Amino acid sequence: MRIRIVWLMIVLLCLPKLFLATVNAEKAPNFLLAVNKSAEGEVTLTMSGKDILDLYGYEARFSFDPDKLELLKVDSNLDGFSVSPIIQKNEIIVAHTKIGNVSGDSGDMTIGTLTFRLKKHGEATVKWESMKVVTDKLKSTSTIVGKSISVSKNFGDLAGHWAREDIEQLALMGIIQGMDEDHFVPEAKVTRAQFAAMISRALNLKGTAVQSPFTDVPPDAWYAGVVSSAYSAGIIKGITDSSFAPEQDITREEMTVMMMRAGRYVSEGTFKETGSVSKITFIDAHSISEWAIKDVELAVRVGLINGRSDNTFVPQSQATRAEAAVVIKRLLSKI
Repeated sequence: MRIRIVWLMIVLLCLPKLFLATVNAEKAPNFLLAVNKSAEGEVTLTMSGKDILDLYGYEARFSFDPDKLELLKVDSNLDGFSVSPIIQKNEIIVAHTKIGNVSGDSGDMTIGTLTFRLKKHGEATVKWESMKVVTDKLKSTSTIVGKSISVSKNFGDLAGHWAREDIEQLALMGIIQGMDEDHFVPEAKVTRAQFAAMISRALNLKGTAVQSPFTDVPPDAWYAGVVSSAYSAGIIKGITDSSFAPEQDITREEMTVMMMRAGRYVSEGTFKETGSVSKITFIDAHSISEWAIKDVELAVRVGLINGRSDNTFVPQSQATRAEAAVVIKRLLSKI
């Protein structure tokens, strides 16, 4: 019996061309892949087949994105012995065999399941590439399956939120991240360093040898690189010549000015100042800082930012994470 099992494993995993695919007049099997169930941060895919003939053992090959998905476990619905999944870069190989002198299974059946952990937000795809079926006579037939399933992980605290669509899209693009794996916390505040990082990712700013002059940006801080890149591009300035205040919550007017500089960095003509600050209709326009008022007027006029209400801009209020995501999404749509 042990010899038979070893021999079948060799057929499945080591010598894929040992046997020629058999050809018969029976109806060709149809293999299906479906999302069976999902839990928080996990998703289970089900392999099934129709018109299966004499399934004694099998080898299933899948492709997936290892940056977004982690294989947690594989279960077979058939009796017998399963080989531990083999993962090679973006490929998964799953193999299973019955044991002893028994017949293979035939008909319509659930073959097994694969359970993944969703590592990142956004959409990921699992594709069932091929299926090799071995009969109880140790004859093999290989089928190109080519069935794909897309799964996605979303933030759990955005249901019904006005900015959900923009936030999820930017998360998919890798421009913004959650506060943890499952929560974005849209109404939390944004620091000046965090917004600089969002802008840097959105514009794909490259690293630079130019060092920022800010003494409050330690060279080993997570934001040191993005601050230097944004400073080199002329997108950020300090609150003084030597201080950036990276951990300070960014105000709506600071966010607006930084965003407009980013727009001019990419496409100066698109964000050319042509209007008049007298056109600002917010009743609190007088509270907008003089250095920010032209950028606020232009940003409102071209539709990159709105007031907190129909008639107030609240320039000194701290921007929220949702607001930051939305203005970046609008900026990207303009450039």
